[in-house]
Amino acid sequence: MAKVEEILDLMDEMIDKASSVPFTNKKVIDIEKMREYIDSIRYNLPTDIKKAKELQNDQAIIMTEANKKAEVIIKKAEERAQVLVSQDEITKAAQIQAADILNQAYAADKEIRNAMAKKLETALTEAEEVLTRNLVDVKQTKEAIIAVAEPKQPIEQEN
Repeated sequence: MAKVEEILDLMDEMIDKASSVPFTNKKVIDIEKMREYIDSIRYNLPTDIKKAKELQNDQAIIMTEANKKAEVIIKKAEERAQVLVSQDEITKAAQIQAADILNQAYAADKEIRNAMAKKLETALTEAEEVLTRNLVDVKQTKEAIIAVAEPKQPIEQEN
């Protein structure tokens, strides 16, 4: 299956190689072949859209996993803090260590979220760029086909 850009190149090539109608700017193209190309573009565009949706789903999964990891880290830190606090001799040290562990947990959580956000932003930006390019190509091809199909005014001859 050809990519959208390849199909658009084939359409351009078809227009370039089309026979000209004498005394006009019009060209004759194979309508069935052009329809096949257009159908192929329609078939391929949803793939790009599916990729963008998959990236969105991946984002939700990554966020869920990051939250679970953060909760586990925080829970372990809190449990450890409770154990340390329960021992009278090291109460102050336990409080300091617990706060440190919680800070590390929050920092790790923040790091995971930032990395995930950057990765998803990059992937979604790439998907957006592909879709934008494809849309521009389709619009340009449509305009070119319309321009080729429009009748030109005959040039009036002076007597």
